[in-house]
Amino acid sequence: MLVSVEQVEVDGLRIGYQRAGEGPPLVLLHGYVGDGPATWQPQFEALSDVFTVFAWDAPGAGRSDDPPDQFTMAGYADCLRGFIERLALGRPHVAGLSFGGALAIEFCHRHPAVPRSLVLVSAYAGWAGSLPAEVVDQRLRQALMLAELPADELVATVLPTMFTERTPPLLVRQFGTAIRAFHPVGFRAMARASAENLREALPRIEVPTLLIYGDRDVRAPSAVAEDLHAAISGSTLEVLPGAGHVCNLDAADEFNAVLRRFLLALREPDSRDGS
Repeated sequence: MLVSVEQVEVDGLRIGYQRAGEGPPLVLLHGYVGDGPATWQPQFEALSDVFTVFAWDAPGAGRSDDPPDQFTMAGYADCLRGFIERLALGRPHVAGLSFGGALAIEFCHRHPAVPRSLVLVSAYAGWAGSLPAEVVDQRLRQALMLAELPADELVATVLPTMFTERTPPLLVRQFGTAIRAFHPVGFRAMARASAENLREALPRIEVPTLLIYGDRDVRAPSAVAEDLHAAISGSTLEVLPGAGHVCNLDAADEFNAVLRRFLLALREPDSRDGS
């Protein structure tokens, strides 16, 4: 597998991304901690034989520039639209984890003609659209506080909520390293965007939509998954036994099988099927 690490300018921001494979485009959106490569490594390995896989670093993460401090989810969605246009990806499949899942929802809401499908992983309709008000307030206050502290404190606070004991230690270490390299400005912007309420967008989603959650997720528990599943007409919900919040790393083989099956079922008649 040949992986290229590149940058592209979108509306004055340099956006870093990783690319591998050939075939229909699949764009992967990471959560509000970490970056694209650390979040999606097993998916690059499993899916680049059939798809051209792109993992961006959102503005304020990884190799990307910081956004304005008050960047909203709409700003992230419009930046993603510019990213897809600059790379001439047409109508890609879009998969997002946690914050990235909320971003995928807002992206589909603002640019409904662009995504071929949505894959929402451990996702929320924004924290305010999926969680009790007191939880939203606590998460946002914690995030803004952690943005001012040393990186090791952020890692020590957040990393244990992301995985179960089954996750390969190397992937956990790599993810921790990506969190440790966080951008304070970007972290605050993504936390504020995560706290928005995106519920009004859910019934307007008309593209094929797959939801994937772990049954041991302490950040986006089963009630969140069931709520989104009920609100998005025609969606499919897959729950991975024994997996935590970053279920694409926690249960990579099971996750990849579910994702691959869903995406291949949507392939165009002349697309490669990997057989």
